[in-house]
Amino acid sequence: MGREELWNRCLEFLKSKMDAISFSIWFKESELVNIKEGTLVIRVQNIYVKDHINLYYTELLEEMLEHCSDITYSFEVVIQEDIDKSEVKEEVIFEEALDLPKFKEDNSNLNPSYTFDNFVIGDTNRFAATVGLSVAEQPGKVYNPLFIYGKSGLGKTHLMHAIGNFIKANSTKSVLYVTSDTFISDFTNLYKKDEEKYELEQKFKDKYRNVDVLIIDDIQFLGGATKTQDEFFNTFNFLHQGQKQIIISSDRSPDDLKVLEDRLKTRFNWGITVNITPPDYELRLKIIKNKIAGTEVSTLIKPEVLEFIANNCESDVRHLEGTINRLYAVTAMYSPKEINLEFAQENLKDYIGNSLYITNNIAKIQKAVAEFYDLTVENLKSKKRTANINKARQVAMYICKMTTEETIERIGLEFNRDHATVIHACDKIEDEYKKSEDLKNEIKEIKNKITN
Repeated sequence: MGREELWNRCLEFLKSKMDAISFSIWFKESELVNIKEGTLVIRVQNIYVKDHINLYYTELLEEMLEHCSDITYSFEVVIQEDIDKSEVKEEVIFEEALDLPKFKEDNSNLNPSYTFDNFVIGDTNRFAATVGLSVAEQPGKVYNPLFIYGKSGLGKTHLMHAIGNFIKANSTKSVLYVTSDTFISDFTNLYKKDEEKYELEQKFKDKYRNVDVLIIDDIQFLGGATKTQDEFFNTFNFLHQGQKQIIISSDRSPDDLKVLEDRLKTRFNWGITVNITPPDYELRLKIIKNKIAGTEVSTLIKPEVLEFIANNCESDVRHLEGTINRLYAVTAMYSPKEINLEFAQENLKDYIGNSLYITNNIAKIQKAVAEFYDLTVENLKSKKRTANINKARQVAMYICKMTTEETIERIGLEFNRDHATVIHACDKIEDEYKKSEDLKNEIKEIKNKITN
């Protein structure tokens, strides 16, 4: 098999695992340029694509190699500059035979990319992560069942996979992850062919009862399926009595699952219930920094861009990660010398908008300050640093801090500045305020304008 045939096979596998847009951005232009010493050398178009693939797609490429060849290969992602430096020659004859795909069965259904190592912890998920790790270290012995609830996109699924992957890596216990939809579908199939019912029942029980750890995602969708609830009740009892670990997730607490039978809700409360709430600003910022750490993007991105994204993606982690991926994509396309606020606002406007974080309070303060000093709001937001504009900008920031509940980061965004600039401005005005009666009167008059 030639190089082109092998790589086409790999690309087809990637297409089957990714959405069309992601494949087009990250892998469509890639090329297998060499195989040396058991390593596939994959060339991509620029450093941003290389970084992104190494950051997000390592596990997928490893899976690709397992499925597309019977020989154990590793891989290296390079750009042309790397090839030039190492003097890799593209006219290479394969030294090893390439066999037909060998599909290996993994009955756990776990996503290997979801681990505790990349589960970013903050105040809103710390308790859930701590309990999850305890369960992973002693499955079936503490907190059984573990019930995790919270709105979509907050990391419940990531945490459950992390627990499962930890158990698999550190023990010989068997793990099964399924969604409630899969459980319903498997159970429903028992009644499709009467003549095979016994065999199907045995397969069903083998799948769900012969495991050490059962992970069920989105249990709320079990509501309305009475017979399926009966079967899950029996499966739950069987596993729990055998001290097998059960992990369940839902978008609401057990007590709020009105569509489920009381006997199930009672059992969900036997162990421990943990709640994951939307990430606060500090956690969102931490997640962004973690996602870009060690990449070329991290050397180009300005602090105000991190704050801009963190302030605009308040609802869930999934939207936050999607925004970061989009930023990677546009950076790969345009190769900017720096990723500043203007670049981020322009290229993310259709995804998160530029004015999502603007509040009437800050806008009113900016307008009042600008009018008092005979300037425009645009002057306050501009990069101009003339004495009169700089003073007015600092006064406006100080009043925003003192009279609103907005964070320093959000105030900074409204003035196209980072949080450090806001802190410096507020400290400076506060010092002058204590010494200058004129400044006290100016600020008092501006405040009157805002409230009138």
